[in-house]
Amino acid sequence: MKSEIAAVVSFLKRLVKLKNKVEVEKMDLFAERLTVALQEKFEGHWVPEKPGKGQAYRCIRVNAFHKYDPELLRACRESGVHYGDLGLPWEITLWVDPGEVCGR
Repeated sequence: MKSEIAAVVSFLKRLVKLKNKVEVEKMDLFAERLTVALQEKFEGHWVPEKPGKGQAYRCIRVNAFHKYDPELLRACRESGVHYGDLGLPWEITLWVDPGEVCGR
């Protein structure tokens, strides 16, 4: 689980850095807090023998219907980053599964 979460956090961190609106120190703290939030959320919903089990629960989604992902909001709140400063695309979906991370 740790390597998959690290991949998601690294991807999001690079994506946020493109907008250059978040200070480096706050971005590092955001990444740490997001890692913790995702580990806590996925605990008990991580079944390596059945990677598809719980897939919807491990999805990070931002779109017209889900403007804010709860774990991203939590990481922002705990790190002092404004959610809008993340500069995420208006639609992004990331699936975090055992052995695989993919996005759309």
